[in-house]
Amino acid sequence: MRLLLRSEDGRAVAVEDGHFVGPHGPFDLAVDLGPGTLRPGLINAHDHLHRNHLPRLGSPPYPNAYRWGEDLHARWGEAIARVSVIPRRDALLFGALKNLVAGVTTVVHHDAWQLAFSNDFPLHVARLRVAHSLRLELDLAARRAGDGAPRDAPFCIHLAEGTDEQSAGEIAEADHLGLFRERLVPVHLVGADPRGIEFLRKVLVPIVWCPSSNLFLFERTAPPELVGSGLPVLLGSDSLLTGVGTLLDELRVARALGYLTDRALEDAVGQTAAQYLDLAAPTVEAGGVADLVFLTRPVWDAHPRDIALVLVAGRPKFGDRRFAGLFERCAVPTEKLVVGGVEKLVVEPLGAVARRVFALTPECRRVLE
Repeated sequence: MRLLLRSEDGRAVAVEDGHFVGPHGPFDLAVDLGPGTLRPGLINAHDHLHRNHLPRLGSPPYPNAYRWGEDLHARWGEAIARVSVIPRRDALLFGALKNLVAGVTTVVHHDAWQLAFSNDFPLHVARLRVAHSLRLELDLAARRAGDGAPRDAPFCIHLAEGTDEQSAGEIAEADHLGLFRERLVPVHLVGADPRGIEFLRKVLVPIVWCPSSNLFLFERTAPPELVGSGLPVLLGSDSLLTGVGTLLDELRVARALGYLTDRALEDAVGQTAAQYLDLAAPTVEAGGVADLVFLTRPVWDAHPRDIALVLVAGRPKFGDRRFAGLFERCAVPTEKLVVGGVEKLVVEPLGAVARRVFALTPECRRVLE
């Protein structure tokens, strides 16, 4: 099907077979979007899709993430067990919903690859090499080798996630292990000290920044001398276990800190993220993958209710009820979902999954606010 989307400002994009094409007819369906902004879908550089049905847990501040993990299981094991009745696929799908309602079309799942991602999953999951951390990864050699991902894919790992000397020392330890020769994309780096920052700048490593998660666990985030040093910065939401909410929330937290320019922040969920995660460059021009979001407010002010339409590979996944005809013509079955007081449509079975999660963990409703 050839599809034409037109915004009120006169901008038009055309989609066919999952890609953007020239906006010239004939078309099987033309849709007037109304006032708003058409842009490529956002890229979330760090999430744990299967942990977004959990509430924010912890008694911060912690010296490092390892201590938080120990405390988490010692003090909140019962709460975790209570919500673990959610099947793994439903947990992953709720993680997908959290991203779709924020206009995210590609996400990094910082855990083992799941078969569900290759089976009609609602958004793209980047296929990367992933290791948990220097202390908790059981088989670092296997993770470096790819474990199903290409051997030369970017390699993501939690690094220096804390404020103590142990956290700061992980940068030198990772260097000793040769990880910076592995196309490393380290996540967090809260504990980077002046020596670590100097080294990271020397090796020109891209960094994944998750400020709201860091602020919750440690009452500080990666130092501005690192984040604002000119190194490539990618933005991640982390999971709801520690993060504030969606990637839109994360953009607001990051912007309020003032470490990066607005242009750099937009690139952190767009061009920069794509470049260092080996993804196709985000675009709405002919030839690009048709991953698109239409917002009715600027991205800095937008909440999920302001995400009017999300297309992933040319197929609608989330949007306003006024686009019901588009979902129908694309043969995308939908469910209703109330988002910020507005009734929306979401691809099946995400609405039902959300209701099951909210029944167990009402706090997770914050992703729809």
